[in-house]
Amino acid sequence: MLAACAPLPPAQRTALPVEVRPSANFDERRPNFVILHYTSNDNADAALRTLTDPIAKVSAHYLIRRDGRIVALVDERVRAWHAGVSAWGGNRDVNSASIGIELDNDGNEAFTEPLLDSLFALLADLKTRYAIPAENFIGHSDVAPRRKPDPGRRFPWARLAGRGFGLWCAPPYGAPPRDDGITQLAAFGYDVTDPVAAIGAFKLHFLPDGDPQQLTDEERALLDCLLAKKRAGG
Repeated sequence: MLAACAPLPPAQRTALPVEVRPSANFDERRPNFVILHYTSNDNADAALRTLTDPIAKVSAHYLIRRDGRIVALVDERVRAWHAGVSAWGGNRDVNSASIGIELDNDGNEAFTEPLLDSLFALLADLKTRYAIPAENFIGHSDVAPRRKPDPGRRFPWARLAGRGFGLWCAPPYGAPPRDDGITQLAAFGYDVTDPVAAIGAFKLHFLPDGDPQQLTDEERALLDCLLAKKRAGG
């Protein structure tokens, strides 16, 4: 069961003299992405100390322990500080549009089954409540390709996509497009300011054993398949 979320902070407005006339015509923040991370720590308690330390200035909405217990850290309705300098699909304020989930994993180990079971349940809950599209379940490495490798090469993206969280294509693929793949990467969502970093992030997610610096014809065909699924809504 999810732990109770913290209450919303008090209303904030300018310090200038104002007449306050509250209006009922507003909505809470509606997240449209889920960003997955690994903690990189040997245990969840060490990660939680960092995620709750005011000096560290880093947080996430949830942390899932190796044994499957879910810790709620930040109210879903407010902005957690988990993605940092990041971009996806032209959005350069990923924190404001996303839910951040930390997974208790050091980056070099397989993810435990209890952790994955809880992750699947939490993602299903978030997807239902916020109508998050399948293609918007992505990793920290996807939105920060020059800085972050998490959730890492051991993360089971194909299993997630099989449950409706993320996109996946299995071979055989169709014929590769004629372009070099950079336009495809940008259309898929990657920030291609640094093309090599974008290629590396794509390969880490979909082909972790491939050359992280270039795209083969088959890999461009895979990307074309993924784009078709994205256009079709997953």
